[in-house]
Amino acid sequence: MNPRSSGGQSARTAGAPPPAISILGTRVDDVTYAETLALVAGWIADGWAKTGAHMVTTPNPEIVMLARRIPAYRALLGRAAINVPDGVGLLLAARLRGKAFREHVRGTDLVLRLAALGAARGHRWYLLGAADGVARLAADQLQARYPGLTIAGAVPGSPHPADDPATWGLIRAAGPVDLILVAYGAPAQERWLERGLDPLQIPVGIGVGGVFNFLSGQVPRAPQWMQQFELEWLHRLIVQPWRWKRQLELPRFLGLAALEAVRERSRPRTGHQRSS
Repeated sequence: MNPRSSGGQSARTAGAPPPAISILGTRVDDVTYAETLALVAGWIADGWAKTGAHMVTTPNPEIVMLARRIPAYRALLGRAAINVPDGVGLLLAARLRGKAFREHVRGTDLVLRLAALGAARGHRWYLLGAADGVARLAADQLQARYPGLTIAGAVPGSPHPADDPATWGLIRAAGPVDLILVAYGAPAQERWLERGLDPLQIPVGIGVGGVFNFLSGQVPRAPQWMQQFELEWLHRLIVQPWRWKRQLELPRFLGLAALEAVRERSRPRTGHQRSS
């Protein structure tokens, strides 16, 4: 896999990795939707043989807290090509430090924009993960909405390394794949991507968490006004109340982010230091 690749074009510096902000030790890239689409399109156009595989992740506060507890997972995220700023808590954490991400790149909306791009350019996708039948439902909805998009397969597969030969066999049998979406939740989906992208010769893989549930209609998305006011987390708690224990990570995350901001602001600065 090509870690922190410089393939494609960044809106700020052509050929250079996008700028990043470290949130509790996890690198989160300051990319926009447009920049992410341009990078992904470039990697697919170049092909795996030319630039290798590229993992895209969608960190939120829960993922950052998990990475804080599991150093190996934090290191894995550090090897990703892009970690987009998904989750309003990351935006708040950056602001506490006097910084700002230029755009909130929501995972579901990123997938929809990539699907429109894929339909226009004839990309071939594969959907892997989620509960039995959910990936297929998500694939049907995507192909109905974006008729030019080819989805070569959509199966639950398995996140376990022992099952990789069987899962990889299914994917290989589907023919060439330009982009694979993997929905096993963190950290299993990112671990699968790091194991599987190069052996399968897939240029781009994205860990998408619960996105298939939204795309398939199994879980309703927040109405537009709640998205506008960054209240998707509240809507998800309302429709999936069993998530309340997981949602407790948000206040813990913000408390640690505030402490990190205080420490950074009180740290003596000498000369011209590059922000991170």
